[in-house]
Amino acid sequence: MTTADDTSSELTLVVNGTAHRLRLDHRTTLLDALREHLGLTGTKKGCDHGQCGACTVLVGGRRVNSCLLLAVMAQGAEITTIEGLAAADGELHPLQAAFVEHDALQCGYCTPGQICSAAAMLGEAAAGWPSAASASVTGPVVLDAAEIRERMSGNLCRCGAYVNILAAITDVAREAR
Repeated sequence: MTTADDTSSELTLVVNGTAHRLRLDHRTTLLDALREHLGLTGTKKGCDHGQCGACTVLVGGRRVNSCLLLAVMAQGAEITTIEGLAAADGELHPLQAAFVEHDALQCGYCTPGQICSAAAMLGEAAAGWPSAASASVTGPVVLDAAEIRERMSGNLCRCGAYVNILAAITDVAREAR
């Protein structure tokens, strides 16, 4: 016979700088913990199979599909959602501002995942991590259109705002150099 203690655990998730103590079923995904238990609905549930990127958040600075990560696996890591990218004073993250400026969204459903993924991508490129589109595996990463498209290929937009998404990310990447 299975008891509640066998299928759930107390854990602490540090989300956007705040520690949250929760009792969750072991099978609860990070996505469901964020949306259903913490009320952080900016992260979207798209395909629920890790194929669309709508649920992308940052865990320890790395982008992850939160629909595929069990919440218990994220314990102890710093989790950043779209709500946590803006500054404490409400100033938008440069990517958020660029998405607005370039009208890089239509319905907006994929936007939180796109922005979180782009934020991690900028860090990956700055650290010199190559991609399949990188001209060199040892040289600096140049975030040109082909490189950005390759690195963002896991984030889908049903509205087709890709041209504006690319322009927004390109502007922020250029400013970061």
